[in-house]
Amino acid sequence: MRPRIGWYVHHHGRGHVTRLLAVAPHLDADIVCFSSFPAPMGLPSNCSWVVLDRDDDVPDGASPPDDCDPTAEGLLHWAPLGHAGHRARLATIAAALAQQQMDAMVVDVSVEVVLLARLLGVPTVVMAQPGHRDDEPHALAFRAASTIIAPWPHGVLQLEHLHPVRDKVVYTGGISRFEGRERTAAEAGRSGVLLLAGAGGSSVSQEAVEEASHASGRVWTSLGTGAGSVWTDDPWDALCRAEVVVSWAGQNAIADLAAAGVTAVVVPQERPFDEQVSTARALEAGELAVVRSTWPDAPDWKGTLDRASKLQPDWSRWQVAGAARRAAEAIEAVAVGDPAGGGR
Repeated sequence: MRPRIGWYVHHHGRGHVTRLLAVAPHLDADIVCFSSFPAPMGLPSNCSWVVLDRDDDVPDGASPPDDCDPTAEGLLHWAPLGHAGHRARLATIAAALAQQQMDAMVVDVSVEVVLLARLLGVPTVVMAQPGHRDDEPHALAFRAASTIIAPWPHGVLQLEHLHPVRDKVVYTGGISRFEGRERTAAEAGRSGVLLLAGAGGSSVSQEAVEEASHASGRVWTSLGTGAGSVWTDDPWDALCRAEVVVSWAGQNAIADLAAAGVTAVVVPQERPFDEQVSTARALEAGELAVVRSTWPDAPDWKGTLDRASKLQPDWSRWQVAGAARRAAEAIEAVAVGDPAGGGR
C-alpha cells in the first residue's frame, strides 16, 4: 500500500498552494490537503481536498481574534481564545489524522498544525521560510519536525534559526511550477516590462506603477493582484516575453524568475519576519537581480531598468531543476520512516 500524506496549505497569497501543485505530481502517495482555500484548478489526481473554517474572521458580537490572546503569551503564533473557526479547523485536521492512517504531515505553514500533528503521533515535514525566525514558536515547530524543507539552494541564505536543527534541513533549490517548461515565447525576442505582483499583498499603488511606466519610456504589463494588475493563473508566456521583470521577493516568484531565466528588478515587500528582505539580499549578493529596498521614485526607473537589462544572471545557481522532485523525495522518506533517506 502506498503512503497517505496530509498537507496543510496556508491561505495567505497563492505561493503555498502553488508549491503543493509543483511537488504533488512527484509523490507516489495519496495526499489529503487541508486549507481555507477552495480546491484549486489542476489539482493532481493523487490529491483530495478538505476545506477548513477560517480562523481570522470576526463573528457577530464576538471580539476580534487579535484581542483574544492569539499567541498564548508568545508561545504560539495564532490560537485565539474562544474562536469557533479556529477550534473547528484544528478539530477537522485532528479527526482526519485520527480516522485515517497518515504516514506524514507536510505543513506549509503553521506552528500550531505542526504541533497538533506531532501530538497525535504523526511525523511532520515543515516548509521553512526565509527571514528572522528565531522566536519561540518557530523554534518549537522546527524541533518538533522530522524534516525541514528549505526551498532554496544551500548556502545562499545565512539563517541562524536553522543552525540548531541543521541535521534535519533538506535544501531543495527553488521550487517552481514552470520547471522544465520550454521558453517558446522568447524566440521572437524579449521586450517591455512585466510587473509580477503576486497575490500576497503590496504597499505599491496603481498610481505609482503608472508613474513608473510613464517615466521609464517602456511598455509595462502588470499581472497579479493590486497595483492595477490583472490576475492570470499562468504567467509563463508573459515572463518569457518581457525584457525585464519587476517582481516582489516571494519564494515562488523568485523560483519562477529562475525557471524563465529573466533579467529582473526585485522589490521586497513587507512580510512577517522580513522574509522577502532576506531573500532579496541573497539575490543582490549573488548578482542575480537588481534589488531596490523600496519602490523607486518615478525618475529612477529608467536607470534601474537599464541596469537590469545589462545583467547576465546565472539562474542555474537557484537550482530549480529537480527541486520539486527533491522535495518529494524528502517527504516520502519521512512517510516510510526514514527521514535521513531524503538527502540533506
